[in-house]
Amino acid sequence: MANPNFKSGTVWTGDNLHVMRGINSECVDLIYLDPPFNSNRMYKAPIGSIAAGAAFKDMWTLDDVDVYEHGELAERSPAAHDVIKAARTCHGKGMMSYLIFMAVRLIEMKRILKPSGSIWLHCDDAAGHYLKLLMDGIFGKDNYQNEITWERVKGAGKRGGNEPQNFGRSTDRLFFYTGTDPHTFNYKAVSKPYPNFKRRFNRVDEKGRYYRRSPFRPPGLGPAPNLCYEYKGVFPPHVSGWLMTKANLELLENSGNLEWENGKPYKKQRPGSGILPNNCWTDINIPGRKESTKYPTQKPLALLERIIKASSNEGDMVFDPFCGCATTLVSADRLNRQWAGADLSSLAIKLVNERIADERGLWGGAIALDTPPRRTDLGKLPNYRTNAHRLYGEQEGICVGCDTHFPFRIMEVDHKIPRAKGGTDHPDNLQLLCSHCNRSKGGKTMAEWRAYKDRA
Repeated sequence: MANPNFKSGTVWTGDNLHVMRGINSECVDLIYLDPPFNSNRMYKAPIGSIAAGAAFKDMWTLDDVDVYEHGELAERSPAAHDVIKAARTCHGKGMMSYLIFMAVRLIEMKRILKPSGSIWLHCDDAAGHYLKLLMDGIFGKDNYQNEITWERVKGAGKRGGNEPQNFGRSTDRLFFYTGTDPHTFNYKAVSKPYPNFKRRFNRVDEKGRYYRRSPFRPPGLGPAPNLCYEYKGVFPPHVSGWLMTKANLELLENSGNLEWENGKPYKKQRPGSGILPNNCWTDINIPGRKESTKYPTQKPLALLERIIKASSNEGDMVFDPFCGCATTLVSADRLNRQWAGADLSSLAIKLVNERIADERGLWGGAIALDTPPRRTDLGKLPNYRTNAHRLYGEQEGICVGCDTHFPFRIMEVDHKIPRAKGGTDHPDNLQLLCSHCNRSKGGKTMAEWRAYKDRA
């Protein structure tokens, strides 16, 4: 795994796809994203609010660039390609366009996420079922951990708005996926104390630890000869035996978790770390008056704090590619994590600075950048032009742009994804174009250039 090639506190302005293409592989511990939901709505913060000027159109139409990007997905992620194709059949071109937008970004998120890392995608029912399939295809169905339902509002009369022909909508969903290695999950950090704790665990031992006494209850099974033995002159309390081997029973006593009374043994049942919330979160409300920035889709700090506590440790890198009003970054800063984010609007940097300054006073401010980072995890690559002969052989002298055979002297090495958009000199990002096609393509990606040619 590589180290991040950026400093904690960095916020990029611009397309997060270009940003993520320039981030080192496997260097982020936790990704939280709250992308557009394909809600077919226009969002805008009111004048006079801290987020005034924030606006985005969550409406999608299929264009030529999308079509070519979908074609490229057939090679990069066949499962994602097929999900998107099915979505067009079931739902239409708008959903297809939205899912292409998401797929190319989720592929980069998978690359930059550590094998032990986690990703949480926040959405609603507008496209949630398609996004679940997309994430299964990209991250792998075996790395799916949970779907959290978050009830946005609580209280009588506030549960779902006024929809006279339907049930009110009051919930969002969060898809929780992990990398391929055992992932970070901090049970203690997000568990709640047991209700009526001292009444349930009403005994205290000599070390001051709470417990409750539990008899060796029979499990309703027949005799188990290997568990029927005498222990300190006492025979098992029932025909099934002690329900554990003699070695384990001795270990139970030596660890201080066995007690005797009137010649009978009892297990000391200790409280765990508390009760873990289930997958329906009803205890976190939308941002209140003090917390709200009036950002159109702001999420509460308490929600992000629970996610960050559960899926990262202090010092870990948290990344939000749609950082918007900076709730993820503020929460990560509160919890002593490293953090970085990206957003199309420069307003995100202003909100980061204002919100964190409100919490810890004068500080240096976010590192504001508008150009993608350059990857440092590929080693020292030779000049990209040295790949010309290899590519000429692989392509059999045929220009990728016009599908025409040319002599070697006419061919030029080109970046499929320009370096200005996060592309690298890695051989996988190189191709040969004839000189005419290379001039025509310029600083566009291949998908953008093919769309440009179709329109010309």
